[in-house]
Amino acid sequence: MKTHQPIGILDSGVGGLSVLNEIRKTLPNESIIYFGDSAWCPYGSRDTDEIQRRVFAVTDFLLSKNCKLIVIACNSATIAAVEALRANYPVPFVGMEPGIKPAAAITQTGTVGVLATEASLAGEKFHRLVDDHGSSVTIITRPCPNFVELVESGDFDSPRARAIVEEEVLPLIAANADILVLGCSHFPFLRPLIEEVAGPKVTVMDTGMAVAHRVNHFIPGDIVAPPPSYEIFTSGDLSHLKKEFPILCPDLKASLYHADI
Repeated sequence: MKTHQPIGILDSGVGGLSVLNEIRKTLPNESIIYFGDSAWCPYGSRDTDEIQRRVFAVTDFLLSKNCKLIVIACNSATIAAVEALRANYPVPFVGMEPGIKPAAAITQTGTVGVLATEASLAGEKFHRLVDDHGSSVTIITRPCPNFVELVESGDFDSPRARAIVEEEVLPLIAANADILVLGCSHFPFLRPLIEEVAGPKVTVMDTGMAVAHRVNHFIPGDIVAPPPSYEIFTSGDLSHLKKEFPILCPDLKASLYHADI
């Protein structure tokens, strides 16, 4: 008899919970173990070697929990580590990348704005993505480290949050972008504010749903699963996670833990 194994999800903090929410919609019977590396957040301002060390440590933790597949719910971690992870571990890894291809296909103005972290925008993987799918359009990038801090602190709609979002989004609108790509798993939690600032003529895209469908590709359909369980770990402050989690996942009952790794 096959043992039902959970899906593992890792992120630099709480942002990847946006991906967890999408995976739950697509695979409601799957158990999930999530690790947010909030003590080391943000990854986007760290160098590649440091990100790789942290992601390998979190992967070892998730594999110790018998995870059958690991989602790297972080664009910076995907760019820095996904190829090394696939070369060193036997389980499947599903990474994230900004939706340059679908954005380029639907833009009407020929200009796409990308909101992401410094590490994502500087990575070779991102530049390959632009070369492969963005050559026919103008791609304008904006590094937005303050967006991560807003989400980690639970600040989604304050005057300060609006000012920060306006500072990053309005120059893209002024440059005639009609598509905004959210290149970080934290950013969907700011999506209502981003859409409000951008206006009704601008489409905002993220890749959480695409990641969920990719995970579904790896999950066998012939295993009868027990009722799903959800465990959420943080390397940061557990009391802060307990405060923010009901806001980020309001309909999810989960066990919350701190883990030192």
